[in-house]
Amino acid sequence: MKKIFIVGIVASGKTTLAKRLSRTMNLPWYELDSIVHPETPEGRAKRTPTEQLEVIMDIDREGMWIFEGTDRESYQCLYEMADIILFVDTPLWKRRIRIVTRFLKQNLGIESCNYKPNLKMLQMMFKWTKDFERNRSRFEAKLRMYPDKLIRLHDNNDKEVLF
Repeated sequence: MKKIFIVGIVASGKTTLAKRLSRTMNLPWYELDSIVHPETPEGRAKRTPTEQLEVIMDIDREGMWIFEGTDRESYQCLYEMADIILFVDTPLWKRRIRIVTRFLKQNLGIESCNYKPNLKMLQMMFKWTKDFERNRSRFEAKLRMYPDKLIRLHDNNDKEVLF
């Protein structure tokens, strides 16, 4: 197994899991948010879906990888390309607590982030969470297309991952 796609919604624990697996498996890890919104000298920009796909394909040509992010139309190819799909399906109550905790830590300078942790962003995280839950059945239907490579975790510390 050399290509791992970690998918989940905001505050599910994707990044923490990706960092841990990257260290233990010695695989390069890529945060999809940084591919969509790369840092430029002028600040964060947004790549077009075509540009995002080009970056993903360039990384894939290098070999092994871990990608982590939410489900976006621009990188549906990762479901096919991955040897394993890890869906971090943390309970809603826990994600809500993590959103607030993350917001407080970022504003206190305890935790870094690639965006401005303001009230608008906090509001958006709750909106994305609500939208995900409202459209969960569509996402679950997509996951059912990959039964042989899907592992569902109920938290990023789930012991079901035995690599």
